Amino acid sequence: MAIKIHPAVDNGVKPGNSDFAGGTLTCLCTSQPVTVSLKGNTAFNHVCGCSKCWKPQGALFSMVAVIPRDKLSVTANGNKLKIVDEKAPIQRHACTGCGAHMYGRIELKAHPFYGFDFVHTELSKDSGWSAPDFAAFVSSIIESGFPPAKMGEVRARLKELKLEPYDCLSPALMDLIATHAAKQRGTLAA
Repeated sequence: MAIKIHPAVDNGVKPGNSDFAGGTLTCLCTSQPVTVSLKGNTAFNHVCGCSKCWKPQGALFSMVAVIPRDKLSVTANGNKLKIVDEKAPIQRHACTGCGAHMYGRIELKAHPFYGFDFVHTELSKDSGWSAPDFAAFVSSIIESGFPPAKMGEVRARLKELKLEPYDCLSPALMDLIATHAAKQRGTLAA
């Protein structure tokens, strides 16, 4: 039996729609759910093995993408949101009712990903969101209790799903971080 990665990809990665105009994320509460509106499509969608990202029940990985922060607005029951860890670089706003992370925001302007909000598109009934296209922080699932001896099976399953496994971020995102750092240091022209 194949290793389960995340319910949104376990039966294959569904393609996104480059013309997708956005939609609504809804927390898991059955009463007074938190809703977040996204005006536009997401980018850099991926499955993430880190121990900080929210994962649906039983998922080994989270699925997370980014959207410009000015394209995100909380549209209902925002009073139920609380930051999970105020010291973390990504301020993850979670519903106090069900625990779902509705969005993560970076407030530090010097951070390379400042201006992007992190979202979980599986919290949307809308279809067309960018498809996940890589796996980040794969080794980190060990920190959550996954047996190290089975990591080869996980990486094989990710490759089978065409989600290239990385123990950091994808090369494109690592290039963005390095470019940002070089501009900050003055070793690369702004």
